[in-house]
Amino acid sequence: MEMANPADISTLVEESLDLLDDTIALRRRLHEWPELGNHLPKTREEVLAALEGLPLGITLHETTSGIVASLEGNKPGPTMLLRGDMDALPMPEDTGVEFSSRVPNVMHACGHDTHTAMLVGAARLLTAHRDQIHGRVVFMFQPGEEGHAGARFMLDEGLLDVGPLSDGSTSEVTGAFAIHTTSSLPTGFISTRGGPIMASSDTLAIRVIGKGGHASEPFRTLDPIPAACEIVQALQSMITRRINVFNPGVLTVTQLNAGTTTNVIPEFAEIKGTIRAISEVTRRMIHDGVTRVAEGIAAAHGLEVSVKLVDGYDVTVNSKTYAQTAGDIAQEIIGAERFIELPNPVMGAEDFGYVLNHVPGAMVFLGATPHERNLASAAPNHSNRVFYDEACMSTGISLYSAVALRHLSAA
Repeated sequence: MEMANPADISTLVEESLDLLDDTIALRRRLHEWPELGNHLPKTREEVLAALEGLPLGITLHETTSGIVASLEGNKPGPTMLLRGDMDALPMPEDTGVEFSSRVPNVMHACGHDTHTAMLVGAARLLTAHRDQIHGRVVFMFQPGEEGHAGARFMLDEGLLDVGPLSDGSTSEVTGAFAIHTTSSLPTGFISTRGGPIMASSDTLAIRVIGKGGHASEPFRTLDPIPAACEIVQALQSMITRRINVFNPGVLTVTQLNAGTTTNVIPEFAEIKGTIRAISEVTRRMIHDGVTRVAEGIAAAHGLEVSVKLVDGYDVTVNSKTYAQTAGDIAQEIIGAERFIELPNPVMGAEDFGYVLNHVPGAMVFLGATPHERNLASAAPNHSNRVFYDEACMSTGISLYSAVALRHLSAA
C-alpha cells in the first residue's frame, strides 16, 4: 500500500460510532432473515436499500446475487476492493437473542451479517471522504462463501474488470481487503499475519468394496469394514509421518458408514472427510497419500476401492506488505495493545483466497466477544449459540475505511 503521503484517518473511529446504530439495525434485519448459497434475493434487496442515495455505481451480478458498488474519488488513481460476504449457514439458531433467525434451520453463525452491515457503513463513511480518495473503491458484496465459491463466480463475471474512471483515466484493482469477525478474540481486537492465513479445504470420499454375506460366516465374504477402519487409522499415521510439521496439514474423517443391520456383512463401506493445508505442496502430498494408503490397504485385503478427492477453496494467502500495513493501520486506530500478529494460520477456509490469487491484499480477524465473557468458553463461529458483540462493528467500519483511504491517498 502507498504510504508516502498518508491520508488522515484520525477522525474515522469517532465518525464510525455515529454510524453504529444504523449498522446494528441493518445487521439485525439480515440476521432475522438469513439466506443460503449464491442466490440471496432478500439480502440483496436489503443491501441495495441501505446503499440507496449514495453516489455509487451499482452492478448486479447475474450468476449470483453478488453486488458490486463503486465509489469514485475526486482525483484519478487505482482501485481498492473491499469485500463483505452475505450468506448464512444451514443450521438452527439457539442464541435466544430477540432478533434470532426467523428461517427454520438457517442462521448467520459465521458473522457474515456483520460483514455486510460493516461494509455498508464503510460505503457511507468513505462517501463523506471522497475528497481524500485518489481513484476508486469497489465494495464487493459476495454471496456463497460457505462452500459455494461465490467469490469465484463473481471473478468469472468480471469483478476485477472495473474499467477506466469517468474521466477516462486507467484505474486497475491494485489491492483487496476483507474483515472476518471472530468469537476467538475480545471485542475490537484485530489480528492478522502475512503469508498463509487460512487453509485450503478439500473433500475426500473413499468407498471400500468387498463381498457381502452372513455375519456368522465372514470367511465366505470379503468384509470391507475392518479394511475401512484400518484405512482411517492409517490416514492419521500418514499425516504425522509424511507431512512436515512446519508446513502442516489436517485430515479429518467425519463420516464412516457401512451396513444396515447386525447380522449382515455389507458389500461396501464409505469414508468421508476433509483435508486442510496451508501450502499447495502439502495439499498435493496429502492427496497423493490418501490414494496410496487406501489402494494399498484395500489390495492387502483383496478388496476394491474407489477414491474421490475434490478440490475446494485454495489457501488464502495475505500479501506480507498488505498485512503489515493493515496491522499498522489497525494499531493506529485501536492502539497497539489491541493488535495481535497471528503466529500461525487458521485451518478454516475462505474463498477470499480466490481474490488474493489475482490481486495482492489481506484479510484480518475482528474480535467480537465481549470483554466480560470468557474466551475459552465462548461459543465458536459456526456454533448454534455463537454471539457477536455488535459494538465491534464500529471498529470494522473504521478499519475498512482507513485501509481504503491509505491505499488511495496521494503518492
